[in-house]
Amino acid sequence: MRIVSLLPSATEMIGDLGLIDQLVGRSCECNWPLSAVNLPIVSLSRVDSLALSGPAIDAQVRAAVNNGEQLYAIDENLLRELAPDVIVTQDLCRVCAVSSEDVCDVGARVISLDPHTISEVAESVITLATALGVTSRGQQVAERMLSRVEIVRKSVTGKTRPRVFIAEWLDPPFASGHWIPEMVEAAGGIEVLGKPGVPSLATTWQAVREARPDIVVFAPCGFDEVRAAKEASALAHEFDPSWRTACVNADRFFARPAPSIADGVEQLAKIFHEI
Repeated sequence: MRIVSLLPSATEMIGDLGLIDQLVGRSCECNWPLSAVNLPIVSLSRVDSLALSGPAIDAQVRAAVNNGEQLYAIDENLLRELAPDVIVTQDLCRVCAVSSEDVCDVGARVISLDPHTISEVAESVITLATALGVTSRGQQVAERMLSRVEIVRKSVTGKTRPRVFIAEWLDPPFASGHWIPEMVEAAGGIEVLGKPGVPSLATTWQAVREARPDIVVFAPCGFDEVRAAKEASALAHEFDPSWRTACVNADRFFARPAPSIADGVEQLAKIFHEI
């Protein structure tokens, strides 16, 4: 089977399922597992996040969305040359990856993965595994992810829960959504503004201060901990000096709905409770 993944989380799942040798193309943002990095790039973001600041990225994305413009470009000729049997993408967030309706018809089966919660992330692993003919392997990967989350949940039982704000973007700040508030809960925290199962929402640093978090985690979507720290340093004047703060690799362990969110839960537990 020949697979093209236009979705970083799906590429990670394909690796976990032991099918990376069947992957023939990827998006520009598919950076894990490392063995996928040298594959042909089928889709490119029209926003250069490496060259732009957080506010500039936000402005370009908002302008594109308001104008009805696509945020990703697909190399249709390359896609046809790769002749995939399966293309994996999503419809959860048009800012995050190519939507299924934008995939050109090359005769491949298009699979859309759209989880909103931790349990749905596990289900999406099984959905993809079943479509690729390895259902039992998918069940094992999903069960292992959920088991790791539950181990953390049990380890923080009875501990004092800090008030937490996860910043999915920094300028402007976005309160976390979808599975991330559930990650906070599993790690023994209380998310003060984020809501589970729904998209992240823009807020203000004034609203964050009024929510009185004990801990603020800088987790801007698509960035690692180094870039998160750089973005946060430019906004230090907005932060309450009483906050404990931490920067995480959101691109790898938080923003993508894949088994690696279990790593993110473990990281949060260490930040919240030093375990």
